[in-house]
Amino acid sequence: DKNNQQNKLEFSIYAAAALIELLRRQRDAYGLTTFHETIDYHSQVKSNAAHQRLVFNQLEQLLDAQLELKHTSAVQNLHHISEMIHKRSLVIIFSDMFDNSEREDDLTNALQHLKHNKHEVILFHVVDRSKELDFEFENRPYRFLDMETGEEVKLNPNEVKEQYITEVKAREKELKFKCGQYGIDYVAADVGKDFKQVLLPFLMKRKNMR
Repeated sequence: DKNNQQNKLEFSIYAAAALIELLRRQRDAYGLTTFHETIDYHSQVKSNAAHQRLVFNQLEQLLDAQLELKHTSAVQNLHHISEMIHKRSLVIIFSDMFDNSEREDDLTNALQHLKHNKHEVILFHVVDRSKELDFEFENRPYRFLDMETGEEVKLNPNEVKEQYITEVKAREKELKFKCGQYGIDYVAADVGKDFKQVLLPFLMKRKNMR
Protein backbone atom coordinates (compact mmCIF):
# COMPACT_ATOMS: atom_id res chain seq x y z
CA ASP A 1 0.00 0.00 0.00
CA LYS A 2 1.65 3.21 -1.19
CA ASN A 3 -0.13 5.39 1.39
CA ASN A 4 0.92 3.00 4.13
CA GLN A 5 4.55 3.16 2.99
CA GLN A 6 4.42 6.97 2.76
CA ASN A 7 2.99 7.18 6.28
CA LYS A 8 5.88 5.11 7.64
CA LEU A 9 8.43 7.24 5.81
CA GLU A 10 6.90 10.51 7.03
CA PHE A 11 6.67 9.21 10.59
CA SER A 12 10.34 8.18 10.55
CA ILE A 13 11.49 11.51 9.11
CA TYR A 14 9.63 13.64 11.65
CA ALA A 15 10.68 11.37 14.53
CA ALA A 16 14.33 11.56 13.43
CA ALA A 17 14.07 15.36 13.19
CA ALA A 18 12.71 15.51 16.74
CA LEU A 19 15.60 13.39 18.04
CA ILE A 20 18.11 15.56 16.20
CA GLU A 21 16.67 18.64 17.87
CA LEU A 22 16.98 16.97 21.28
CA LEU A 23 20.60 16.05 20.55
CA ARG A 24 21.34 19.63 19.43
CA ARG A 25 19.95 21.01 22.69
CA GLN A 26 22.12 18.57 24.63
CA ARG A 27 25.09 19.65 22.47
CA ASP A 28 25.67 16.06 21.35
CA ALA A 29 27.13 15.30 17.95
CA TYR A 30 25.01 13.29 15.50
CA GLY A 31 24.96 12.05 11.93
CA LEU A 32 22.38 10.79 9.45
CA THR A 33 22.40 7.82 7.08
CA THR A 34 19.63 6.90 4.65
CA PHE A 35 19.47 3.90 2.33
CA HIS A 36 17.42 1.83 -0.11
CA GLU A 37 19.33 -0.71 -2.22
CA THR A 38 22.56 1.10 -1.33
CA ILE A 39 23.42 3.92 1.04
CA ASP A 40 21.92 7.12 -0.39
CA TYR A 41 23.38 9.58 2.10
CA HIS A 42 25.86 9.41 4.96
CA SER A 43 26.80 12.55 6.87
CA GLN A 44 29.67 13.39 9.15
CA VAL A 45 29.07 13.46 12.90
CA LYS A 46 28.90 17.05 14.15
CA SER A 47 26.87 19.25 16.46
CA ASN A 48 26.95 22.78 14.99
CA ALA A 49 24.08 24.78 13.47
CA ALA A 50 25.36 24.42 9.89
CA HIS A 51 25.37 20.64 10.27
CA GLN A 52 21.79 20.66 11.54
CA ARG A 53 20.67 22.70 8.52
CA LEU A 54 22.42 20.24 6.21
CA VAL A 55 20.83 17.19 7.86
CA PHE A 56 17.37 18.80 8.00
CA ASN A 57 17.72 19.65 4.31
CA GLN A 58 18.39 15.98 3.56
CA LEU A 59 15.32 14.95 5.57
CA GLU A 60 13.22 17.55 3.77
CA GLN A 61 14.37 16.26 0.38
CA LEU A 62 13.45 12.74 1.44
CA LEU A 63 10.05 13.97 2.60
CA ASP A 64 9.38 15.77 -0.68
CA ALA A 65 10.65 12.98 -2.93
CA GLN A 66 8.12 11.05 -4.96
CA LEU A 67 7.80 7.61 -3.41
CA GLU A 68 8.73 4.98 -5.98
CA LEU A 69 8.98 1.22 -6.03
CA LYS A 70 12.44 0.51 -4.64
CA HIS A 71 14.11 -2.59 -3.34
CA THR A 72 15.51 -2.17 0.15
CA SER A 73 18.58 -4.01 1.35
CA ALA A 74 18.55 -3.41 5.08
CA VAL A 75 20.88 -6.37 5.64
CA GLN A 76 23.65 -5.18 3.33
CA ASN A 77 23.42 -1.56 4.42
CA LEU A 78 23.33 -2.23 8.15
CA HIS A 79 26.55 -4.22 7.73
CA HIS A 80 28.06 -1.28 5.82
CA ILE A 81 26.96 1.19 8.46
CA SER A 82 28.53 -0.99 11.17
CA GLU A 83 31.90 -0.65 9.43
CA MET A 84 31.50 3.06 8.61
CA ILE A 85 30.95 4.15 12.22
CA HIS A 86 34.37 3.98 13.83
CA LYS A 87 33.70 5.67 17.17
CA ARG A 88 31.50 3.86 19.70
CA SER A 89 28.08 5.39 19.21
CA LEU A 90 24.39 5.21 19.92
CA VAL A 91 22.87 3.99 16.66
CA ILE A 92 19.15 4.71 16.17
CA ILE A 93 17.41 2.79 13.39
CA PHE A 94 14.00 3.55 11.91
CA SER A 95 12.90 0.62 9.76
CA ASP A 96 9.90 -1.57 9.04
CA MET A 97 12.42 -4.44 8.88
CA PHE A 98 11.19 -5.66 5.53
CA ASP A 99 14.03 -6.75 3.28
CA ASN A 100 14.67 -8.67 0.10
CA SER A 101 16.80 -11.15 2.01
CA GLU A 102 15.45 -14.70 1.80
CA ARG A 103 16.67 -15.54 5.30
CA GLU A 104 15.04 -13.85 8.29
CA ASP A 105 18.20 -14.42 10.36
CA ASP A 106 20.17 -12.16 8.01
CA LEU A 107 18.38 -9.11 9.41
CA THR A 108 19.07 -9.90 13.03
CA ASN A 109 22.68 -10.83 12.18
CA ALA A 110 23.10 -7.38 10.64
CA LEU A 111 21.80 -5.81 13.85
CA GLN A 112 24.14 -8.03 15.87
CA HIS A 113 27.05 -6.68 13.80
CA LEU A 114 26.37 -3.23 15.24
CA LYS A 115 26.50 -4.61 18.78
CA HIS A 116 29.66 -6.58 17.97
CA ASN A 117 31.29 -3.26 17.09
CA LYS A 118 30.41 -1.98 20.58
CA HIS A 119 27.62 0.38 19.52
CA GLU A 120 24.49 0.87 21.57
CA VAL A 121 21.45 0.29 19.36
CA ILE A 122 17.79 1.33 19.45
CA LEU A 123 15.59 -0.21 16.78
CA PHE A 124 12.35 1.67 16.17
CA HIS A 125 10.29 -0.92 14.31
CA VAL A 126 8.01 1.35 12.28
CA VAL A 127 4.63 -0.19 11.48
CA ASP A 128 1.07 0.79 10.69
CA ARG A 129 -0.40 -1.46 13.37
CA SER A 130 -4.03 -1.24 12.26
CA LYS A 131 -3.23 -2.28 8.67
CA GLU A 132 0.02 -4.28 8.83
CA LEU A 133 -0.45 -6.16 12.09
CA ASP A 134 -4.18 -6.19 12.80
CA PHE A 135 -5.15 -6.27 9.09
CA GLU A 136 -8.15 -3.99 9.63
CA PHE A 137 -9.80 -3.72 6.22
CA GLU A 138 -13.44 -3.68 5.13
CA ASN A 139 -14.96 -6.94 3.93
CA ARG A 140 -14.56 -6.28 0.22
CA PRO A 141 -11.95 -7.00 -2.49
CA TYR A 142 -8.69 -5.01 -2.34
CA ARG A 143 -5.66 -4.70 -4.58
CA PHE A 144 -2.46 -5.07 -2.53
CA LEU A 145 0.82 -3.85 -3.99
CA ASP A 146 4.22 -4.92 -2.66
CA MET A 147 6.24 -1.69 -2.46
CA GLU A 148 9.48 -3.69 -2.54
CA THR A 149 8.85 -5.88 -5.59
CA GLY A 150 5.88 -4.36 -7.38
CA GLU A 151 3.99 -7.64 -7.12
CA GLU A 152 0.21 -7.15 -7.09
CA VAL A 153 -2.36 -9.38 -5.38
CA LYS A 154 -6.15 -9.05 -5.48
CA LEU A 155 -8.07 -10.63 -2.61
CA ASN A 156 -10.70 -10.22 0.07
CA PRO A 157 -8.87 -9.55 3.36
CA ASN A 158 -11.22 -11.76 5.39
CA GLU A 159 -10.06 -14.79 3.42
CA VAL A 160 -6.52 -14.56 4.78
CA LYS A 161 -6.84 -12.37 7.89
CA GLU A 162 -6.52 -15.07 10.55
CA GLN A 163 -3.48 -16.73 8.98
CA TYR A 164 -1.89 -13.37 8.18
CA ILE A 165 -2.22 -12.06 11.75
CA THR A 166 -0.80 -15.28 13.18
CA GLU A 167 2.27 -15.16 10.93
CA VAL A 168 3.01 -11.45 11.19
CA LYS A 169 2.71 -11.42 14.99
CA ALA A 170 4.99 -14.45 15.21
CA ARG A 171 7.53 -12.55 13.11
CA GLU A 172 7.28 -9.49 15.39
CA LYS A 173 7.69 -11.68 18.49
CA GLU A 174 10.77 -13.35 17.01
CA LEU A 175 12.34 -10.00 16.10
CA LYS A 176 11.71 -8.69 19.60
CA PHE A 177 13.21 -11.86 21.11
CA LYS A 178 16.34 -11.66 18.94
CA CYS A 179 16.86 -8.01 19.84
CA GLY A 180 16.63 -8.95 23.52
CA GLN A 181 19.25 -11.67 22.99
CA TYR A 182 21.66 -9.21 21.39
CA GLY A 183 21.09 -6.37 23.88
CA ILE A 184 19.33 -4.18 21.32
CA ASP A 185 16.54 -1.90 22.54
CA TYR A 186 13.44 -2.86 20.52
CA VAL A 187 10.63 -0.30 20.31
CA ALA A 188 7.47 -0.84 18.26
CA ALA A 189 6.66 2.54 16.68
CA ASP A 190 3.08 2.76 15.41
CA VAL A 191 2.49 5.49 12.80
CA GLY A 192 -1.02 5.88 14.20
CA LYS A 193 0.31 7.20 17.52
CA ASP A 194 2.27 10.29 18.56
CA PHE A 195 6.04 10.72 18.92
CA LYS A 196 6.12 10.08 22.68
CA GLN A 197 6.67 6.41 21.81
CA VAL A 198 9.98 7.48 20.24
CA LEU A 199 11.10 10.32 22.50
CA LEU A 200 10.57 8.58 25.84
CA PRO A 201 12.60 5.41 25.04
CA PHE A 202 15.35 7.61 23.60
CA LEU A 203 15.51 9.79 26.72
CA MET A 204 15.56 6.72 28.96
CA LYS A 205 18.40 5.23 26.92
CA ARG A 206 20.42 8.45 27.14
CA LYS A 207 19.86 8.60 30.88
CA ASN A 208 21.07 5.01 31.34
CA MET A 209 24.16 5.63 29.20
CA ARG A 210 25.38 8.61 31.20
